[in-house]
Amino acid sequence: MSFFQKKRLFILLIGLIVLVAMIGFSLRDRENLTTAEQFIKDTVGWTQSIVHTPVDYVTTVFDNIGDIKNTYHENQLLREKIAEYKSLFYEVQKLEEENDELRELLEKTESIRSYTPIQASVISRSPEQWMDQVTINKGKQDGIRANMAVITSEGMIGKVETPSEFTSTVKLLSGFDQFSRISATIAREEDKDIFGMIEGYDEETGNLVFKIIEESDKDLKKGELVLSSGMGGVFPSGLPIGKVEEVKPDQYGLTRTAFVKPVADMYEINNVIVVDRDQSGDDTSGKDETS
Repeated sequence: MSFFQKKRLFILLIGLIVLVAMIGFSLRDRENLTTAEQFIKDTVGWTQSIVHTPVDYVTTVFDNIGDIKNTYHENQLLREKIAEYKSLFYEVQKLEEENDELRELLEKTESIRSYTPIQASVISRSPEQWMDQVTINKGKQDGIRANMAVITSEGMIGKVETPSEFTSTVKLLSGFDQFSRISATIAREEDKDIFGMIEGYDEETGNLVFKIIEESDKDLKKGELVLSSGMGGVFPSGLPIGKVEEVKPDQYGLTRTAFVKPVADMYEINNVIVVDRDQSGDDTSGKDETS
């Protein structure tokens, strides 16, 4: 081995020894750093700060965008859920109303033993004739005949006008004219009953016109109940029609006309009962009632 090779080897060994010594020196716990260490540490920290600030800003921006997207998506889901809950609430409310109406109809059906009830539902109603007529889902096949009385749980709403095989048109009380008559009465417990005819509908007041034929006294009170009398031979007796709102005498003071507010709601009708009066040998079922 030459002198120069030995010299290189010696320098390499000395360098390794110094490097190991410096590493050991830098790894031990010290309170004070050397100037070189402080410079290197400060330089690295400053460089990290420069790089970290924009990176942190960009990361925050993307995180905020992601949060906004998630918030929007969650908001849409909540809106859909709220809409579903509202729809479900209205559906439940509607079902409860129909259930109450059907219960009242069932009670009405059980209470009318003197005639045969035929339950039906309204299937159509023309906007042009909303207050004049409705169409129900029962017809001749179900025993429906012309001029049968039609009622709800509240009271009478009209009569069957035109029956077909599977459906029927019902003429409402609010569509009655002077040619549509119902024999009616105001029942009195002590005095004689008051008899008359329902003859038409007054559109201005929204009341039925009750022409009084016979009365026991002149003291006709507001709120008295008007019922079908059954004397016309078509409608059964005792069907609630309306309550007296006002009484007016004619110009000669000989007769009086009572304006009667229908007890049944003519605007919203869903379920009805067609009243099939049990009649033997009666051939007046195809005519309007008369006195």
